[in-house]
Amino acid sequence: EPEMMARLLILQYLYNLSDVRVIEETRLNLAYMWFVGINPEEDLPDASLLAKFRTQRLKDTSMDDILQEVVRQCVNKGIIKGTGVSIDTTHTIANTIKKVPERVMKHLARKILGKVKEEVGQIPDPVPSDIPDYKAIADPKEAKATMKEYLQTMMKEVETAVPLSSAPQTAKALEEAKELLKDEKFILQKGLRSLIDKEARVGYKSQTDSFFGYKVEYMMIPEERIITGLRVFDGAYVDGTFFDELYQRTKACGIDIKEAYGDKAYFRKAILDTLKRDQVEAIIPVSASVYKIDESKFNYNKDSDQWTCDMGNVTVKKRYFKTQKGKETYRYTFDKNLCRDCRKRAECCGSRKRVREYRVGIHAAEYYEYSPLAKTDDFKEKYKKRASHEWKNAEMKRFHGLDRARG
Repeated sequence: EPEMMARLLILQYLYNLSDVRVIEETRLNLAYMWFVGINPEEDLPDASLLAKFRTQRLKDTSMDDILQEVVRQCVNKGIIKGTGVSIDTTHTIANTIKKVPERVMKHLARKILGKVKEEVGQIPDPVPSDIPDYKAIADPKEAKATMKEYLQTMMKEVETAVPLSSAPQTAKALEEAKELLKDEKFILQKGLRSLIDKEARVGYKSQTDSFFGYKVEYMMIPEERIITGLRVFDGAYVDGTFFDELYQRTKACGIDIKEAYGDKAYFRKAILDTLKRDQVEAIIPVSASVYKIDESKFNYNKDSDQWTCDMGNVTVKKRYFKTQKGKETYRYTFDKNLCRDCRKRAECCGSRKRVREYRVGIHAAEYYEYSPLAKTDDFKEKYKKRASHEWKNAEMKRFHGLDRARG
């Protein structure tokens, strides 16, 4: 039965079991039996059939496809009634420790020397086998430079002294080391930090709180707390980058989306434009890092594209600027006659400038319409639904192993 096989594969995926082990466990575990839909006296298919089903029948079907179909059926059967979607990212710790580049290079050197000894029988004389003790070097920069110089020298000697055509494992270890040393981020401690888990990266929960591992970004229905789409990234991932993909997957499930909930990280033009295009209400707080307008001193008239200061002076000119770093801004200039006679002239313009100029990001005017909405009681009440995402994070970490990566 395809349904039974699919359920067995879900158990196998969730609990990291082999084909043989999942069959053995299901024969003994009543909870597994209930999920698969069999009675204790009923038999299960052979493990080889499960492997065949996975590799041949489902080879073009991903877990995302299965998840999407499950959610679609929930919508059709009336189990999912919500019209809002919530998105957030949570962190997962790597199942290994974070190492400094010096230590990673030490392990690379050991690996190369080990492969040489294994395939050649001994380490040739020209190859330096004494790995420097980087811990004895007080200066971290000097320690990195010493280990890098040693590793590069040792690799050159190995390439000269060892016939790599007959030592494939040594050649593979050398290639791995070369690729790593090419990466400028590696020495800066922004790239690979472990040879055990090469995909994990350092990320930040806040400016002072870092972690080593992955980020899981997922979208769900707040009312029912059913996940509709997810993606896994390394710890350096920027929240919201793949919002559109998760949003389109959720729409494909047949959900009539009317509201979208997210924290300040999702207050981005591309996301807001997507939601506005589909007439979806964005329940997303304004991000101070994106919208830097002091509304106690300035307000904006969208129709005339003018800013007004707290003294009633209105901008009369607008110019576009682009910095050397590529940052785009608009520079608005106020009426110099009004600025000249204003009692706050010294405060705004200083002693040298004759007129006040106000520089804003090119999307500031578009963000301005969201700011007053985010301050209303209705917005604050709706935003409370986003808290369900935090409950889901806790549930998955406490009961389903999302707190630490496998492997």
